[in-house]
Amino acid sequence: MPKLPYILHVTERSLWEAARESGTYEMSTRGRTLQEEGFIHFSTRAQLPRIAGFLYGDHDGPDDLVVLVVDPALVGAPVRYEAAEPGGEEFPHVYGPLPVAAVVDVEPWG
Repeated sequence: MPKLPYILHVTERSLWEAARESGTYEMSTRGRTLQEEGFIHFSTRAQLPRIAGFLYGDHDGPDDLVVLVVDPALVGAPVRYEAAEPGGEEFPHVYGPLPVAAVVDVEPWG
């Protein structure tokens, strides 16, 4: 079985630090939790600049942002590529909490 490519999630450093303490990350997107959204939004490497700009373009401290690099094989929850509208661009979504152990790298953003 071929190895799935890593999926990426941009977030605030403080949220990632809190997740490291608790063992799981449960923010779906900026200002929305997994419980509110039903899944955690991710992107591919190619999608990341556009998504980060859309979500955090007005963010005052780009140094406070990090990119979580996640191995989908370590997530332990369903990972689905889905489009917001029929025929639209598909984005990876994780349907459950993200275990800290699934994060294989943390990159600065900005």
